[in-house]
Order: sequence, then structure tokens, then C-alpha cells
Amino acid sequence: MAIEYRHEITVEDYNALRRSVGWDPIEPAQAKEGLRNSAYLICALDGDNIVGHARAISDGGYVVLISDVIVHPDYQKNGIAKTMIQELMAFFTSRLKSGQAILFNLMAAKGRESFYKQLGFTERPNETVGAGMSQRYTKA
Repeated sequence: MAIEYRHEITVEDYNALRRSVGWDPIEPAQAKEGLRNSAYLICALDGDNIVGHARAISDGGYVVLISDVIVHPDYQKNGIAKTMIQELMAFFTSRLKSGQAILFNLMAAKGRESFYKQLGFTERPNETVGAGMSQRYTKA
């Protein structure tokens, strides 16, 4: 298996990948805008098939939110997610000047916390920070 990486994905491929892991697809116009406005996007390909995806949203300063880390079930446990996360983080850290820092944030899917711990992430809550929180709103 020769996995290649690129920095673009179609809405169709993005939603197909989401479906492959049991996530709901995103409405196409909304997905297109979200992908277009990502600060960084990386995809894993096996030939012409998109088998992985990760992206980041950033304020351009100190905060980066890692989002949509997805690897097709047939390709999981092959280092693809690790490579994508490392490439994503390297993109941002390579731009730092001496003394600067970045706070990488993410919300792990249930049961995937240990994967991110291997990459240096810390679970919340802990002795210094509270639990991460989110709210989903769907307009009727």
C-alpha cells in the first residue's frame, strides 16, 4: 500500500469518507465553505481513492482546532491518521518564531483518546483544566 498525501478534497469525497465511519454527511454548500475556509487540509490517497482526511481551523495566532480526522475503516491502524496529524502540526509549528507557542485543540471521538495521547495530547478534564464542551445546533 503506497499512501500519498495531498491538500484538497471534493465535497463528495469528504462526505463519503464521513459516511464510511458512521458520521452524518454535511450539507454540500456548507461543507464546501467549511473546507474552503480551513487553515490547513490534508488527505490520504490510495491510488485515486481518498482514504483519510484531517483539517485545521486557526485564528492565525495562537489557537488551532484540529477537526475531521477520519480514516476509512479498511485503512485504519496503518499510521495514516498519525501522519496526517503530524503533517498538520508541523505546518503550524514551522511558522513559529522563537518564544511563540500554539495551542492545538481537538475533540476526540469516543474511544480514540489513547491515539491522541500517543501524539502528546492531554485528556480533559485534569488537575489544571476543565472538560471540553460543545453544542450542536440544527436550524429547523
